[in-house]
Amino acid sequence: MLLIYTQKVTPRIIYVFKHICTHILGIPIKFTSKIEEFIAHDGAKLSYGKQALGNEFFIQKVELLMEQGFSELEIKVQPWDDTVCFFPLPDASGLPFDIFAASFYLLSRYEEYLPHVKDEEGRFPAAESLAYQESFLHKPVVDIWAFKFREILIERFPDLDFTDRKFKVGTIIESNHTYIFRNKGFLRSFIGLWFDAFKLNFGKVVDRLQVWVRLKDDPHDIFEDLIDLIKEHKLYMLFMFQLSDFSIYDRNISHNRIPHRAVIKSVADYAKVGLLMGYYAMEEVKSLRKEKLRLEEIIHSPVEHAMNSQYNLRLPDQYNNLAELEINNDHSMGYSENPGFRAGTCTPYLFYDINMEVTTPLRVHPYVFHSNAAGEMSKTKVKEEISRMLLEVKEVRGMFRAVFSNHDFSDYADNKFYYSLLKTIHEIE
Repeated sequence: MLLIYTQKVTPRIIYVFKHICTHILGIPIKFTSKIEEFIAHDGAKLSYGKQALGNEFFIQKVELLMEQGFSELEIKVQPWDDTVCFFPLPDASGLPFDIFAASFYLLSRYEEYLPHVKDEEGRFPAAESLAYQESFLHKPVVDIWAFKFREILIERFPDLDFTDRKFKVGTIIESNHTYIFRNKGFLRSFIGLWFDAFKLNFGKVVDRLQVWVRLKDDPHDIFEDLIDLIKEHKLYMLFMFQLSDFSIYDRNISHNRIPHRAVIKSVADYAKVGLLMGYYAMEEVKSLRKEKLRLEEIIHSPVEHAMNSQYNLRLPDQYNNLAELEINNDHSMGYSENPGFRAGTCTPYLFYDINMEVTTPLRVHPYVFHSNAAGEMSKTKVKEEISRMLLEVKEVRGMFRAVFSNHDFSDYADNKFYYSLLKTIHEIE
């Protein structure tokens, strides 16, 4: 057990110390503000304050974890061994930077609360982030810092107990269109046929007609193939289905269509299923509740997982809506157009609401790669990026998550390439 002294135990301190020490490193911790108790303790101990109390391991604090709300911060990134760090400290400190304040800054998405330039879709772009601007977006720096911190602690306290963890891989398959041709209704199907013919895309015209008369499977209905991979190789996959009302933003098939429901139910028999939130579900809790109930009615179990279909996180409102409806796992933390670690970590973590200064029950599962990013890079570059980040995550025994769409594996996409990426990530020969 590691005893931690700080003059004032704030919600931010409890949050980030638990994440670094307990969730990543598996070290039991206890807080105290009593100097007598701390000095009398014979085991491993750490003080976090302005100055050391004795011969304990000491980390000098910056004020971020003592504050409330948010304000503009001047951040200077500097090298630390083979990585980078920020919030530098003087030599008297056991670490050259405040690892806890820096980790809190990244995990809480502090910078996304501050004024920033949004992209055309109203999203916080990767280019606005400190990690992108300082060239460490491709590294899970929070986990790297934690493992370096562990080495230093063990050297100082050889008898300190900790629990090791294992490297894991997971894939998310998002589906806002279960089918491309089937069950779209007469008017939508007729308009689609007319557009294909107008564009002289006669291959799609033929495919569409064959799907209508049941001579061919719908190209987007690749779920059986993925389920076969799951069963054969025991892969972890999470499928996200959209069940919103039809609108100018959401063009998915009606949740009442029996074939659509049958696909969701059959997938749920072999893999985890979650909710791909529609446009309005991301804006208002009423629509989110409606979509949640629809999915629960299909799979006959509580909805535990959700993901933002537009990749435009609105912090903290969107996460608070999920927590209010007891959807306790979100998978939206990443940049759809840029590979990397948006929150600086490859470890699932609890979301901290800076507005309310509380740790919420919502667990954030960051993803590292989204197939949308493949359109911005060459195939060779994509594979190089994935291989490099896989190694980074393996080094800290974290969780590598990638996101694909069901249409990535259809005949209308470069499906051989995407299947090869899937096999690379899951290390399938």
